[in-house]
Amino acid sequence: MRIAQVAPLWETVPPTGYGGIELVVALLTDELVKRGHEVTLFASGDSRTLAKLESVYPRAIRTDETVRDYNIYLNLELQEVYRRADEFDIIHSHVDYPALPYANFTKTPTVHTLHGPLSAENRFLFTQCKHQNYVSISHSQREPLTDLNYVGNVYNGIDLNQYEFHNYPDKEPYLAFLGRVSPEKGAHRAIEIAKRTGYKLKMACKVDEVDREFFEREILAHVDGKQIELMGEINPVEKSKLIGGAIATLFPINWREPFGLVMAESMATGTPVIAMAMGAAPEVIAHGKTGFLCQTIDEMVRAVDKVGQINRLACRDHVVQKFGATRMADGYEEVYARLIEQRFASSNGRPKEVVLPKVV
Repeated sequence: MRIAQVAPLWETVPPTGYGGIELVVALLTDELVKRGHEVTLFASGDSRTLAKLESVYPRAIRTDETVRDYNIYLNLELQEVYRRADEFDIIHSHVDYPALPYANFTKTPTVHTLHGPLSAENRFLFTQCKHQNYVSISHSQREPLTDLNYVGNVYNGIDLNQYEFHNYPDKEPYLAFLGRVSPEKGAHRAIEIAKRTGYKLKMACKVDEVDREFFEREILAHVDGKQIELMGEINPVEKSKLIGGAIATLFPINWREPFGLVMAESMATGTPVIAMAMGAAPEVIAHGKTGFLCQTIDEMVRAVDKVGQINRLACRDHVVQKFGATRMADGYEEVYARLIEQRFASSNGRPKEVVLPKVV
């Protein structure tokens, strides 16, 4: 297959620090190349990939202070993708709704993976384009817009080789929190849980400018370097070490999380996750086996004392079975093949059967 993968330009692919979408795109793209597909990745110019890289901007835009309007470059990227649409059998967009109008004007099928939450704000545009091809990253993500043309549900995957398994946590017990600092991600709730349980909390956080005031008021004011330790953004090796050494990773979200990659990452190292039972969390965590799903902060506090009951190897096995990169690629490969076959079947008769290359 000739496949175009379209990534946001905000971060590099893969990201050097925080960036769940870009990590997923990187893993999927490289896995498809390994399977023999002809893949073109549209992403920032400093991205690293086994595919052919095409870019309208030389570096990740988040780190470039000279860029004032991200959408200019995103539209330049989409214009280039769809100008060349006939070169591809399938276009896979990871940039959310901006690709919808472009996809209406080409015969090449576009697959839209929805990495963000669906809400009333984007309901009108999505329902106007509900005939297009959507892939959800969790079944719960679909609930606000159940009438879209979902052609599959494919859970995000991780490269298990990047996450060292820890049979035991560090000798000095601590809790971990990783994620973007914002009210919906719950970093402030993680601090509350740590203070109420008495455990040390190590936080690896990304702070966007829009959340700067919240960060300084709700997070930075509580960081003492002793019980509450702030590490900023960390690289993949540091991430594996941080979550692998924790007794538990806290996931105290306050929104409908579409997937929550950090939950899979934590369990891959053997560390159970204590999460609010919102969004995709019940699909990612096996309650009582790989972590605990809670309804309140009080329940999360009580769950900290129960993490010793969790078998850390069971956490790792759970991710191997459900959230590996190869399983993710299998899901998308099946979606691509089906849409390509449907396209030709509805035009000039059925083509030859689409044969997937063997995985080497």
